[in-house]
Amino acid sequence: MSLMRITVLKKNLAGEVTWQYDGVVLRRGPNFVVLEAFFNRPDMPFMDVVLKENDRFVETFYSDRWYNIFEIYDRDDGKVKGWYCNVGMPAVIEDGVVSYVDLALDLWVSADGRQAVLDEDEFAELALDGDVRESAQKGLEKLKRHFETKNPPP
Repeated sequence: MSLMRITVLKKNLAGEVTWQYDGVVLRRGPNFVVLEAFFNRPDMPFMDVVLKENDRFVETFYSDRWYNIFEIYDRDDGKVKGWYCNVGMPAVIEDGVVSYVDLALDLWVSADGRQAVLDEDEFAELALDGDVRESAQKGLEKLKRHFETKNPPP
């Protein structure tokens, strides 16, 4: 069985593509897709880790949740570095393409379980209606609670 390639489109509020990359579908369900992609930027320090070119990302996008989750594995030893979670509008999952509107707000969860909310200032500056802002904040709270229980990602 050949693996299906998929293109990920990260969009801003105006619907413009701000980042694009390819991955391979690992699993697909009625409301989600799990894919594998490899970090395609030069090595860079981030929080308590170094993101390395060709680190393995196992990414889960949901069509019914206000976030996506990237589980990050080190390219050299294969160990989990942590989880990078984007708060955004529910993903649009189509054949060969998954897209989402990023709402700036992020959650970083270290391999040891420590959490850090990122880019709250950028989120506050976005021109969002009340319902969208509230849904995004609820998505962040669900993510935080989930990782506090130390279960595998939802």
